[in-house]
Amino acid sequence: MTDDCADRSGTAIDHWTRAHHAELVAARRHLHAHPELGFAEHETTAVLEQQLAAAGLRPHRLAGGTGLVCDVGTPADGGPVVVLRADIDALPLPDLKDVPYASTRPGLCHACGHDVHTTVLLGAARVLAALERLPGTVRCVFQPGEEQVPGGALDVLREGVLDGAARAFALHCDPSVPAGRVGLRTGAVTAACDRVEVTLTGPGGHTARPQLTVDLVHALGRVATEVPGLLSRLVDPRSVMSLVWGAVSAGVAPNTIPESGLLRGTVRVLDRDVWGSAEGLVRTLVTQVAAASGAQVSVEYVRGVPPVINDPRNVALLRAAAVQTVGTEGVVLSHQSMGGEDFGWFAEVLPIALARLGTHAGGTQLDLHRGTFDVDERAIGVGVRLMARTALHALTAENSVVAGRATS
Repeated sequence: MTDDCADRSGTAIDHWTRAHHAELVAARRHLHAHPELGFAEHETTAVLEQQLAAAGLRPHRLAGGTGLVCDVGTPADGGPVVVLRADIDALPLPDLKDVPYASTRPGLCHACGHDVHTTVLLGAARVLAALERLPGTVRCVFQPGEEQVPGGALDVLREGVLDGAARAFALHCDPSVPAGRVGLRTGAVTAACDRVEVTLTGPGGHTARPQLTVDLVHALGRVATEVPGLLSRLVDPRSVMSLVWGAVSAGVAPNTIPESGLLRGTVRVLDRDVWGSAEGLVRTLVTQVAAASGAQVSVEYVRGVPPVINDPRNVALLRAAAVQTVGTEGVVLSHQSMGGEDFGWFAEVLPIALARLGTHAGGTQLDLHRGTFDVDERAIGVGVRLMARTALHALTAENSVVAGRATS
């Protein structure tokens, strides 16, 4: 694609997005009002299928019955393939907003912006399909089950959806960044996230005679307080590894030492290599700390998702698209998040990068994973333009690589 063609395509993307803004907002609001949990996104999948087909595209469902893959362009040309990905599932939270598009399903809510991510990818697919010719194929992946562990991204990998593709891109709403801005960062942008459950057991007894039994609550307290601190001393501080407990339970009576107790928490780390050793470290430390009490120890460790490590070249392509979309002043440094994002699994197959889409409208910040979360819907158009341009930049770059090899 020549510079002149790129300019024309960029202008066409801008015009299309402005002309279809109301449609995109309506699509987002429909998704927001009809949330579905991971791997149960049947209505969401059907709606997307209909809209993509109406644009002349041929989406097909993933094997699990929810989620879609839709190629834009002509794979028969033998050109490069780049991937754009969005997550389509909601959260088991009540919607606490007083808006016309509030969730119609009690206890379910799009509180993480997946409705925006999905709408952005829907718009990007439609606008790319409307261009005269693409320099390759853009594979749009509407992925189910991102909020599940270890995530629907693994299903995408198992089905070979990424086979033959060169690069993958995604975005995520960021309520700390004003709408109209895009956050970018090279390297780790989100953390690996695992679940850990520790069960301690003993014979139980009377609180008047702890020396005759295993003081289980004391043992739980030691594990809860000492293991996170010890863990931080066994890994490089630059890996930013943390163990935080979210639930603890033991006993029912104040004068009875219980026979069992439970701790549940998450392990998070930004370094991919350290993530690989996390389970062994946690198991060893829990066992060692609990041993002094005499309690029996059981550790259930569930590996969740890897960190998202943004590839430098992918970030450069996103940056070029972002500058054309929001200007140099609209591109900001994205913060590192200790939250998990299963897009990290895509890096098992190809280079990836995740951008942060500013959604803050001013006033009170509406944080993710809360029933009050909402977005400035002007961000939708920014996202569509960013992702469509990124796809074109990536295809052009891949074609240049191929041409360079041919002439060398």
